Amino acid sequence: SVEQISKPFTLKNIIQHINKAFDHRVRLGIMSILMVNEYADFNMLKELLGATDGNIASHTKALEKEEYIKVEKSFINRKPNTRYIATAEGREAFSKHIEALEKLINPND
Repeated sequence: SVEQISKPFTLKNIIQHINKAFDHRVRLGIMSILMVNEYADFNMLKELLGATDGNIASHTKALEKEEYIKVEKSFINRKPNTRYIATAEGREAFSKHIEALEKLINPND
């Protein structure tokens, strides 16, 4: 379960919940895709985000290092396939991050 940001919503309290791991648009995009899909492979991320191979590789590595995503490598028709899955920890951290952003925009909601 996602823990709610405690009230009162002070700016300091809200900002503490903004996660630097998600502050790049590519990482934000990767996590957004993985929140609504069971998994995504490398080419799907690349296509949906319009990012380069190097960009996807470095940002997935950063998220994997935080243990927010896990990586599965396999072969499909003898071609290597890498797919990414959001971990429970990653889902919770991303949900808190999005909630903090929403509170910044709409502090009275």
